[in-house]
Parts: sequence; C-alpha cells; structure tokens
Amino acid sequence: MKPVDIRLIRYASAARGFLLLSGVIGVAQTAVTIAFAWMLTDAVTGALAGRDVATSLLWLLGLAGLRGVLIAASDAAGTRAAAKTGMQLRAALIAAVGRLGPGWLAQRNQAGLAVTAGHGLEALDAYFARYIPQLVLTVVATPVLVAVMWWQDWPSGLTAVITLPLIPLFLILIGIATRTVQRKQWQTLQRLAARFADTVQGLSTLRLFGRERRAAAQIEQTADDYRRETMKVLRFSFLSGFSMELLASIAVALIAVAVGFRLLSGDLSLEVGLFVLLLAPEAFLPIRQVGVQFHAAAEGVAATEDVFEVLDLAEDLVDSRSAGVHNSGTNAAKGIMAGSEGHDSGALPELRTANARELVISDLRVRDLPPVSFTAEPGTITLIEGPSGAGKSSLLAALRGAVEFEGAAAVGGVDVSELAPSEWLAWSGQRPQLSRGTIAANVALGDETPDADGIRRALDNACANDVDPALELGVQGSGLSGGQAQRVAVARALYRQAQRPDAVLALDEPSSALDPETEQRLWNSLRARADAGATVLLVSHRRSARDVADQLIELGVSV
Repeated sequence: MKPVDIRLIRYASAARGFLLLSGVIGVAQTAVTIAFAWMLTDAVTGALAGRDVATSLLWLLGLAGLRGVLIAASDAAGTRAAAKTGMQLRAALIAAVGRLGPGWLAQRNQAGLAVTAGHGLEALDAYFARYIPQLVLTVVATPVLVAVMWWQDWPSGLTAVITLPLIPLFLILIGIATRTVQRKQWQTLQRLAARFADTVQGLSTLRLFGRERRAAAQIEQTADDYRRETMKVLRFSFLSGFSMELLASIAVALIAVAVGFRLLSGDLSLEVGLFVLLLAPEAFLPIRQVGVQFHAAAEGVAATEDVFEVLDLAEDLVDSRSAGVHNSGTNAAKGIMAGSEGHDSGALPELRTANARELVISDLRVRDLPPVSFTAEPGTITLIEGPSGAGKSSLLAALRGAVEFEGAAAVGGVDVSELAPSEWLAWSGQRPQLSRGTIAANVALGDETPDADGIRRALDNACANDVDPALELGVQGSGLSGGQAQRVAVARALYRQAQRPDAVLALDEPSSALDPETEQRLWNSLRARADAGATVLLVSHRRSARDVADQLIELGVSV
C-alpha cells in the first residue's frame, strides 16, 4: 500500500490542494513545537533561578492555543478534502463506467462496485483527516526536530538518527502483512454485498422453491467470514500500535538516560538537556501516529485502489480509441463504411442523413453462436426468431455494447462501436428496468426537457392507456403488474425513438406478458411506427409477430 498514490493527485484535484495545505500547516506546527519547547525550558530554568517567568507562561499559553488551532484546522481541511475527493472520484468512476460500457459492467461485481463507490470512498475521511497530515508532519517535522536536537546536543541527535529508522522498518514489515488481510477483508465485504443484493433480488423465486433459509444461511456464513477478517485486521492494528509505541518509548528512554547521566556529570547544562528531552518525544510522535492511523485509513485506500483500476482501464480505452484501435468488430465494419465519404474517424462520427437509420449486420458473432448477417432498412420491421439460446437477446446485447462480438454492425454507415448506444438506439429489453420515481420520469429517462404530450402518446402507443404518468413507483419500479411494467418499458423506447427519429427501435420480447388483444394493439403501433419511416428490430417468439414483419431472420436454423 503506497503512502500516497500518485494517481490520487492525478484524478482528484482536491487532493493536490490538501497536500499543499498540509505542508504549510506542518511547517507551522513544527515551528510552534520548537518554540513551545524552548519557552517551557526557559520557564522551568527561570523559575529555578528565581527569575520572573510571567512572560514565558503567557507565551506558553499562546503557543498551546495556536497549536490547538493548527490541529483543528488540519482536521477540518482533511474532512473537507475527503468529501471533495470522494465526490470527484465517484464522479470520475461513474464517467469511466459509462466509457467502458455495459459490456464491461456486465462482467463486474456490480454490488461490489457500488460498495466501493459508496462505503469505500466514504472511508477516505480517516485517510485525509488523520493519516495524510501525520505523514506530511513526519516528512516536515521529524527531520527538523532531529536537526535541532543535533545542533543543541549531538549525542542525543545521533541516538535519534540511529533509532528512528527502526520504526518505519517495522511499519513496512507489518504493513505488508496488513495489506494482505485488509485486501481479503475488503473482498469479503464486496462478496457479502453481492450475495445480499442477489438474494434480495431473487427472494420471490427462493421463497417459491423453499430455499430462502439456505440463502439466509449463506449470507450469515459470509457475514461471519467478514467478522473474522475484521478481527484479523484489528489484531494487526494492535500489533502495529504496540510495536510503534515500544520502539519510540525505548528510543526516547535511551536519549533521556544519556541526558540524565551527562547532567549528573556536569557535561551538559540543564537548559540544553531539558530542551532536548522536550523535543525527543515530539520528534518520534508523527511517525508513531502514522503507524496508528495507517490501519484506520487502510479501508479507504483499498477502495481507491479499486477505483483507480477502473479509471486506468477507461483511460487506456480512450487512448487506444484515439490511436485507432477499436473492438473486434471495427475492422470488419470498415468494408461496410467504405462508401461513407467525408467521414472523420478521428472525431465522434455523426450519423449520415442520407440513410441514417439503415442497420447493417455482417457476420456478427457473439461467443460461440453462429454468425448473423442482415440489413434492416428504414420503414421496415425486421423480426428475429429462434429457439431459446439461439442468440436473439445476445444480438441486441451486442448492438447496445453489453457483450463483445466479432464481425461488424453499422448504422447509417458508421460502426456502432464508435457510437454511444444512446445516439442511435431506442431499446427495450425483457426486463423492464424501471427505477424509483414517476412513470413519466421512467418513460422520459435521459431527456432533460421531457415532453408531457410525447410521454402520453408513447404510453398510448405501448397500450399503457390505463397507466397514470404521475404515478410514483417504488424501488425497481414496484407498484405495477408485470404486464404494466413491460408496457412502460416499451413506451420508454417509443418515446426515445420519437425524440430521435433517426434511432433504430429495438424491442426484445415486448409482448411476453401481454394478452392476445393487447399484443395485437402493440403490433399495430409498431407497424404504424415503421410505416412512418422508423427502422424496427423486433425479437419475439409469438407467431402473431410475423403478420406485421417485413423481414424474418431465423437464428439457430442451419441453411
């Protein structure tokens, strides 16, 4: 675990300012510490000599107050920096996930990613408020205090120089072991979050088959694993703290014993000896606190490492795209786009207006499924049929970037890998994927200026006339029946296609939860949309869909 990861400075501007401010506060704290030790020495020796020490006592009070203000300022700055840095990293993480696309996200532990972006980044408070200030203070204060001790009494300074390296040495050795158990604890927490999320999502199915108790037992086992890993981390924390305190205490004791013997022999003045003894614990204090706060900050640092991994991956993807390296479908798509004159591959391509809605699929293959080739033209409905597992949903997943594929797919002469799905696709899947909020907000998802009339028309065209757009839905769209939720999802795709007439309308089993009468009304709506010039891609196992289709693509059928 690096004390300060350079990527933190690169990805979060708030961290740069805080490091600079910590350095300034560290210099001020160092000066106050030296001044306080000197004034305390002057007050003690003055009192023993019978001098008036009122001025020294006033200075002591002022310096003590100033030191308290500096500590409070460091804590406040650390808390603000942690909040800003967490917000910046969270925003960068969301942007990176958007750049990596749904295909990458589908292969990740999404619950674990949510824990990282939430609880993990919130744990940065200890890292910024306590760990970094002590680390900066160690770099600034410890060398200065040891130099002052050497200047006043070189044997004491020499003892400090010899004993100080032992503390970071032990800290590194313990830190290596701590990193392993801390990483295991963090992974266990992510696994617990993923298991809990999966169990909640599939609770109705588990109850139907009487397996909810087994699922609860698995969660309990994972929670117990997390408890054990947490206790291991605590044991290492206590061991680290004990080692730091023991070594620092022995080092200060060696300096104190040597100073005491030389005071008794008359080789050292009381003023110098007392001043050195007051500085010795202060020289060791920052590095001791680094060891103590190291473990408190470990969870936040582990979370940032996961965030940096995603950010680096997204950055590499952007670099590869700018260098002309695309996914495996790009090279094959060049043949499709050969007739596109004036297309600038170095910038985000624009859809050609001449045939912006024509979708050309050429030898597109997902995993080990058979390749697919067809052309979906504007004003037509292309029906995709096939048995379960033939690759119907996988085809749509490839088009929207949810899975990797070989071959080529181009819309309006532009490779779909160079376009965000939202730029050319209006899609509805088998799962409604509704979210908390009004039905109108779900239908107009992604539209910053929703059109109320357009929302109502989309609901009507999706045969959701009985649904109130102002109805508030719960988590994951709870509050609707399965058929209603499906129709709202279809309305969302219809609304988006109406807002972007050049978009391809792709629907995956939109009538699976509908009765025959409602299904026929939906087919009529899609037929009307195609007759108005839309390119419609329809996946359905219903034979009635053939009546409105212009083209039939059968997957899983050998030719």
